[in-house]
Amino acid sequence: MDDLTVRAALERHWLASDASDFKVEHEIYREDAVLDYPQSGERIRGRHNIQESRCLQPNRKRFTVQRIIGSGDLWVTEFTLAYDGRPSYAVSIMEFRDGLVANETQYFADPFEPGTSRAHLVERTGELRSS
Repeated sequence: MDDLTVRAALERHWLASDASDFKVEHEIYREDAVLDYPQSGERIRGRHNIQESRCLQPNRKRFTVQRIIGSGDLWVTEFTLAYDGRPSYAVSIMEFRDGLVANETQYFADPFEPGTSRAHLVERTGELRSS
């Protein structure tokens, strides 16, 4: 699978994620895919279980992709995931095998205000801010 094809598959995946189209969202995964959430210590094995875990999520979610970068079998997506309007910044690292995701690791971080000690050095970007 060439890089343009993988990028198109990732774009389709994230658009489907944002639309809560669980069928299309999970077409990108191998049957034996593994999803890791290091911050909660969870590992989910198998496309079916990954899909079911997301279907069971009760919150309304929205995905906004900032950047997709990668080549070959390793791709990274930076995105904002808002659950019920509350933003979390996230990174998804996907490892492909035979054209499908074999392993994915997702990291999440809540927004925060800049420290006052560096306030005179920073430029506010207009990104989502904590409430």
